[in-house]
Amino acid sequence: MQYSPRYRLLPSDGQREALDWTRDTTRQLYNHALHEFNKIPEDTGTLRQRVWQIRDRLPAMKDWWTDLQDVYSTVLQKAVERIRTNINNLGKLKAAGYNVGSLNWKKPREYKSFTYRQSGFELDTKSGPTGRAKLTLKKLAGDTHEISVRLHRDLPDHDAIKEVTLKKEPTGAWYVSFTIETETPEKPAVDALDPDDCVGLDLGVLNFVHDSDGVSVGRLDLSDERERLEREQRSLSRKQHGSNNWHEQRQRVAEVHARMANKKRDFKHKLAAYYTSAYDAVFVENLNVRLMLESDGNARNKAEVGWRDFIQTLKHHGRKRGCHVIEVEPAGTTKECARCNDETDKSLWVREHSCPSCGFELDRDWNAALNVLSRGLAKLGVVHSESTPVETALAVDATTVSAKRVTEAGSPCLKEPPKAASRQG
Repeated sequence: MQYSPRYRLLPSDGQREALDWTRDTTRQLYNHALHEFNKIPEDTGTLRQRVWQIRDRLPAMKDWWTDLQDVYSTVLQKAVERIRTNINNLGKLKAAGYNVGSLNWKKPREYKSFTYRQSGFELDTKSGPTGRAKLTLKKLAGDTHEISVRLHRDLPDHDAIKEVTLKKEPTGAWYVSFTIETETPEKPAVDALDPDDCVGLDLGVLNFVHDSDGVSVGRLDLSDERERLEREQRSLSRKQHGSNNWHEQRQRVAEVHARMANKKRDFKHKLAAYYTSAYDAVFVENLNVRLMLESDGNARNKAEVGWRDFIQTLKHHGRKRGCHVIEVEPAGTTKECARCNDETDKSLWVREHSCPSCGFELDRDWNAALNVLSRGLAKLGVVHSESTPVETALAVDATTVSAKRVTEAGSPCLKEPPKAASRQG
């Protein structure tokens, strides 16, 4: 599988200027290439052929555009080929029902990255202090630069680094992504799966996740960060747009946004890493998040939770760890009784499931998670035992885990006996 781990770059002031210069030069090349691409009639060839017409002109461009001589050749090629990638992405959005327009020129703040492909870079992980690496980049603003990398984790086993992408965040920080090919672990055969090694996840608003084993993981509390963001944004609104004070305050706002995004991303990755490591199959609701956001009420909480992002993260970790991640139909999982399959209407404020047919009583979200598990087993084709998932899962009481306790991948708090875990109302 293709994998792109990201690390923090620690450039010096001079190296930062070189990175910014190269980024801006490739931005200008992208704008020029887009201008020339729009002149080419569509009937002269495929999208790829038309983009390659522009790419093949790069050697001639260097004769009159001398700045291009100070940028590595593959960086220039990737900047032109980005036109094709962006057009394909617009096509995917259009196919998904979005109203999209055409490509526009990139402003300095809109063009954030550039990429070395196959060559022009070298990563040295052996020299230097622990947790640091040296990334050598050729023709960075005309010179060769050796930039320090914060190697907070080792690169996975790989044959070679195929691409190196350098990106500047709105906070001013630089990051590097290494595109590598790793072995894709084989997933367990469906006929060999044990239902006890499978789990269903109900995604909610009050709690982030409630699984079919009775573990409930709370949402991240970002109230302090949200309050600070409001203060910083109010301060930004009082600054004169474009002034030095405005730029400094804009960066403070970006830093708060980045801190919140990092916390949410870290939480989702660690939770996904736990479930895909502890189970052979994970079943999750295929939520129509777009429709939910367009409905009335509670829009900020729905948007901030990031269900779809968590599902994509689960799939990524599933491929990485050889775990089946299957989406199931979410309609009726809350109403349907996990024991007798009869449906019972209940309002959102009703947090307990009580079946009038069989008398089965359980936490609303736990009941939904058991239904997700049953649907996932049926969809995947796992052979059921004579005992139902409900009878298997109700051997212990429910466990509530605070989001703060998900401290690392495979968090021990998720494995604690119910009596040892904290309970929250």
